[in-house]
Amino acid sequence: MIQFKIEPVNRFIQPQLQEKINLKTKPLGALGRLEEIALQIGMIQGTLSPELKNPYIIVFAGDHGVVEEDVSAYPQKVTFQMVYNFLRGGAAINVFCKQNGIKIKVVDAGVKHKFESHPDLIILKVKEGTNNFTRGPAMSIEHVHECLKNGARIVDKIRKIGCNIIGFGEMGIGNTTSASALMHIFTGIDIQECVGKGTGINGDSIKHKTDIIRKAIKNNQNLDTPLKKLAAFGGFEIAQMTGAMLKAAELKMVIMVDGFIASTAFLAATLIDPDISDYAVFCHQSEEKGHKMMLEYMNAKPLISLNMRLGEGTGCAVAYPVIQSAVVFLNEMASFESAGVSDKEDILVNA
Repeated sequence: MIQFKIEPVNRFIQPQLQEKINLKTKPLGALGRLEEIALQIGMIQGTLSPELKNPYIIVFAGDHGVVEEDVSAYPQKVTFQMVYNFLRGGAAINVFCKQNGIKIKVVDAGVKHKFESHPDLIILKVKEGTNNFTRGPAMSIEHVHECLKNGARIVDKIRKIGCNIIGFGEMGIGNTTSASALMHIFTGIDIQECVGKGTGINGDSIKHKTDIIRKAIKNNQNLDTPLKKLAAFGGFEIAQMTGAMLKAAELKMVIMVDGFIASTAFLAATLIDPDISDYAVFCHQSEEKGHKMMLEYMNAKPLISLNMRLGEGTGCAVAYPVIQSAVVFLNEMASFESAGVSDKEDILVNA
């Protein structure tokens, strides 16, 4: 199995970073979450003057055998059709990445389709879709190991070209069913609280989706490690994303976490190495039902909440300018001393 060596962030620099933040020309804490993000990124990079370089979003795509159980409002072929849409630049993630100067790569982690080569497509197909996990594990432990390695390889290459902040998205019809099952099995939260609309189902369809997950849990027992749980209910795109996130933390990159599916991959990563948590910026709270409870379970505070539930990494792309603002104020905003403005302490001393 691939081993990840994630070091804790640099907390020795925290007092100096906090002092720098506090001495900006503003009341203490007046920039709210921006101050928290600036402090976090400074500790990740171990500097008082952090930078965001060459941002990337990687969209992992994979198909799911559980689609045979009629858990989605869309047919499975939409997975590969949307991959082509990403490659043509027509999806929401493409639009937001272009707007904010973020590069995008798409990964075929296990799509049920044969793609031609494309400069923005990375083909690391484990196989054409997972097994139907109502009848046994979605994939083998060997497949999980392969996925973790594949995700790590991608991030390693991107880091070498100067990227130090990276986000992850996904595409895979059926993957909210997979993520809901994983959420339940990782957290113990009631299945009904983990299952949401996905591609837009409601009413009886949500009940059916919930029943399918219950059936799958009965048919997958003795899951005593995070990797066995990932093998039982995961998708190739989710498992590769998990490996990518772990590698990003090992390389001291800022990790932008998207919505429900990406958060599930991150939750899996925390169970493999808890030190990854300090490297994550949770970009938004998805409208997908289970996401709020999952974030609370991880003690994660999302940056924005816009009732989005698209996936693709769109929450990362939309939130990126907020993260930029945190770094910009830390580096460019005047201090009380440099601006010649009296701070609160100075006023009290001279009163």
